[in-house]
Amino acid sequence: MSGKREEILDAAVAIADERGLAGVSMRSVAQAVGVTPMALYPHVGDKAGLLDAMLGRLLGMVFQTAPALSVVTDWRERVRLFARTARTLAQGHPWVTGLLFSRPAVTPDAVTTVDLLYLALLDAGVPKSQVPRLERLVSTYMLGWIASEAGGRFGPGTLDPRGRRGRLPDGALPGHDAVMPWLAQPVDWDAEFDRDLDDLVMMIETLAARGQE
Repeated sequence: MSGKREEILDAAVAIADERGLAGVSMRSVAQAVGVTPMALYPHVGDKAGLLDAMLGRLLGMVFQTAPALSVVTDWRERVRLFARTARTLAQGHPWVTGLLFSRPAVTPDAVTTVDLLYLALLDAGVPKSQVPRLERLVSTYMLGWIASEAGGRFGPGTLDPRGRRGRLPDGALPGHDAVMPWLAQPVDWDAEFDRDLDDLVMMIETLAARGQE
C-alpha cells in the first residue's frame, strides 16, 4: 500500500470513528488529508472504492492482531478466534458492521478472510458443495451478533423486562411469561457470546457428520 493511500484510509477510518459512517465523504476525507477530492481518485477510486478499501483495511487488522488464524490447526479454535477478533474489531469501530453487511468481499483482505472460513469448514469435514452456503450462514450469524451488540440491542436495559417488551395485558405474551424469571436476570454478554460460539461449532460438526454433497 502506498504511503498516500495509507494516509487516506487512516483519515477515512478516523472520520468514521468520530462521526460515524455517514460522516465519510470524498470531501471530508480530502479535507482531512489536505488535498482536493479529485486527488483521492487515483488512490481509492470513487466513494464505493473508498468504502471497500476501508473495509479491507480493517479486515487486514484481523490478521495483524490475530496471526494465529492462519496457523491454528484445530478448526474449532480458528472459528472461535475469528469470531472473537471480529467482535473486538467492531467494539473499537462500531460502524464497521454496516460495511460488513453492505459491501461485497472484493478486496484482497476481504477475500482472504472468507478463504480462512472456507478452510476451517473444509477441515471440519463439511462437503465442498455445502461450504459456500455454510460460510454465509456462519458469517451472517457472527455479523448479526456483533452488529446487535454494537448497535445497543445487546446490552443493559433501563426498564424491567415487561416494560422493554411492550405494556400488554397479563397473559398476552405467554412465551414471555414462561421465561420471565430469566428475562429479568442480568446477562453476561461475554459468556453468552462464547456459549453461542460453542453452539455454532456444534452445528458445523452436525452438518459435517451428515456428509451430504
